[in-house]
Amino acid sequence: MKLNIAVLPGDGIGPEVIAQAEKVLKAIAMEFNHVFTFQHALVGASAIEKTGNPLPEETIDICEKADAILFGAIGNAAFDLDPYAKIRPEQGLLRLRKSLGLYTNIRPVIAYEDLLNKSSLKKKQISNTNILIYRELTGGIYFGEKKLSDDGNTASDICEYTRFEIERIAHLAFKAAQSRKRKLTLVDKANALESSRLWRRVVQEMAPQYPNVQLNFMYIDNAAMELILNPKQFDVILTENMFGDILSEEASVIVGSIGLLASASLGEKHAMFEPIHGAYSKAANKGVANPIASILAAAMLLDHFGLDDEAALIREGVDKSLKLHITTPDLNTKYDNITTTKVGDFIEDFINNPDETNLNFTNIHLGQSTII
Repeated sequence: MKLNIAVLPGDGIGPEVIAQAEKVLKAIAMEFNHVFTFQHALVGASAIEKTGNPLPEETIDICEKADAILFGAIGNAAFDLDPYAKIRPEQGLLRLRKSLGLYTNIRPVIAYEDLLNKSSLKKKQISNTNILIYRELTGGIYFGEKKLSDDGNTASDICEYTRFEIERIAHLAFKAAQSRKRKLTLVDKANALESSRLWRRVVQEMAPQYPNVQLNFMYIDNAAMELILNPKQFDVILTENMFGDILSEEASVIVGSIGLLASASLGEKHAMFEPIHGAYSKAANKGVANPIASILAAAMLLDHFGLDDEAALIREGVDKSLKLHITTPDLNTKYDNITTTKVGDFIEDFINNPDETNLNFTNIHLGQSTII
């Protein structure tokens, strides 16, 4: 298969982790006789620095022509500390989602057995957790009308949704539930928000089209609590933009590190794959950023094109790296010399030689090749 992949490394640790995802995809292409081409483009603070625009037109053009987009991270502490900034890195990501019609964000949350002790939650609570979060991505409060009074003392952000926006993502969430445990939970705030009541009415009306799916409802405040107390009760979660943003970040506690959570942002014509973590600028260029989420995002990219064996091989490599403690400091206290690049190197080696992985921990500790 031939794929033209737009690569948007972004800011902070984005370039480091996305380089490992690109490395892994190149290994897959070589092993399975695919042709993957990569075209890099600017976005976020790095784009502002060079062009004054968080999403240059050239970047949009590259993304529109690509078969898929691999995205790193976005953000910069200098902008976070300036509430008066008119141009912000995050505007680039929001505009990209809107421009490409990426309305569905899919975020898997899986508790790896080898990492249960890395979570601050009890093992018995999180073991066998496997959740799929469907977050609406181009509507809601992030895109609603924003107002600031002339005196700067009153502000508002409108949360607005249409039936069409709700239906198109709800259909996808129902279908996903059909192929899993057949349980869908809509998370909203229907006791207080009119937009949430619309979500609940529309999803209720759609439910008879999927009679084999059990539909449940949960308020966002309760869902945030239940996600910690009993995450195994969830299968597919469907929710609006801001609630989905918050819940998926919270879910990183279950898996032990936000550096393990990947996502796919899908539209009718375009698809983007990325880790859910931010730019974490203070860790940039130190070799401590966890690249696994970006590598798993690459696996989701392959899933999207029906390359199931290829995606499975990447996930096997990730599983092996976790089992052998070949991970960055956020997960690894046993060895202190495993860098971002070394994690990527190991998974690349695994793809090239899946049956020859060296289990010699001395070699791994010394930073030698993981292949005999």
